[in-house]
Amino acid sequence: MQSAQAIVLVVEDEVLIRMDVVDQLSALGYSIIEACNGREALEVAQQYEAIDILFTDIDMPGDVDGLTLAHEIRASRPEIGIIVTSGKPLLGEARLPEGSRFYPKPYLSTTVHATIQEMVMRPG
Repeated sequence: MQSAQAIVLVVEDEVLIRMDVVDQLSALGYSIIEACNGREALEVAQQYEAIDILFTDIDMPGDVDGLTLAHEIRASRPEIGIIVTSGKPLLGEARLPEGSRFYPKPYLSTTVHATIQEMVMRPG
């Protein structure tokens, strides 16, 4: 089965974790754009029209954490699929933007891949 191609914005402040995520998603055939924090991710999202998926950690330094980023992206770019992850439990999924998904760390790359495929293939 052919995978739908997607451009994924990966936002993670821990460099080794970001490298691992980028390697996993690249191996699955996705094009990757990286950002090290929420503020940088917002700037990247303004520059690149073709982003299909936001994949973000919650806990990041600075004034824009992953949840704030997810809500900002949903408000400004509702066509982008959103996957949120964290090493800590999420207190109530109601805090996530509508239509987004949460995966606790460690997550399976196959689960993330299936979610990306679902988000990319959904009717516009």
